[in-house]
Amino acid sequence: MADGVDFSIIGLDALQGKLLSISDDLRRRGGRAALRRAGNVIVDKAKENASRIDDPATGRSIAANVAMRWNGRLFRTTGDLGFRIGVQHGAVLKKHPDLSENAPTPHWRLIEFGTERVRAQPFMRPAAETSTGEVVNVFATEYEKSIDRAILRAQKKGVAP
Repeated sequence: MADGVDFSIIGLDALQGKLLSISDDLRRRGGRAALRRAGNVIVDKAKENASRIDDPATGRSIAANVAMRWNGRLFRTTGDLGFRIGVQHGAVLKKHPDLSENAPTPHWRLIEFGTERVRAQPFMRPAAETSTGEVVNVFATEYEKSIDRAILRAQKKGVAP
């Protein structure tokens, strides 16, 4: 049911050369911050798409529940950095009394994937698919900036990175 969207960055020779010169700890810290900034591009587009679908009469907002979370399980098992982008609060809630803007929106899946009687109006998948170029550019620039800062900090301390 849930097939992920994976990105692979190839051809960033200058960035790869800098990566070899810094320690693993600095690489992860800068990579996580850069990955978060790149993920925010997708989150912003998903919120924008969801706000077009949201029904103001219900009070609940799917756009307010779009969030990005650190994928700790992926990091613990493989050591890879990763964030998950999705809609908070799960899918099944029975008669939840809260009708505020940030209240649970279990109906988002019905809108995203459709049903046998209602056509799908995807807002998450297009957000990821249409912003791939921008995500890669943001990640590369932010990661390179963080690596440059790490190299400068190491040089100021007089320690080899």
